[in-house]
Amino acid sequence: MPALKAFIVEDSPVIRENLIAALEELAPVQVVGTAEDEPSALDWLGSAGRRCDLVIIDIFLKRGSGLGVLRAASDLHQPMSLVVLSNYATPDMRRKCLELGASRVFDKSNEIDALILYCTRLADGQTGPAPLAALT
Repeated sequence: MPALKAFIVEDSPVIRENLIAALEELAPVQVVGTAEDEPSALDWLGSAGRRCDLVIIDIFLKRGSGLGVLRAASDLHQPMSLVVLSNYATPDMRRKCLELGASRVFDKSNEIDALILYCTRLADGQTGPAPLAALT
């Protein structure tokens, strides 16, 4: 199974480094870039020649918002999965993220295993976008 090329948008250095370690150890994922704020994420995603299969986005960032990253990344119309990993995964926020183009929304506090499983299935071609109705 080929490794997914992932880009991570997370403002906490500790969480970012732990997430990279977990993903690269437990799933077929290679992290190809990171950003801690919306402007840096949009710069990386919009740069010619930079491609990834998966973007993992936190909602609250140092500058800007993960919602802005989601909106802009969806508008790029590139073949990549967008997922949100946040401590603020309320039903309303999940719905909003899905409306903005997220395939899935995971809660940092208790859904890391589900994110790992999602990455493994995505790399194996077994998963696609979640239907909006599935989370309402």
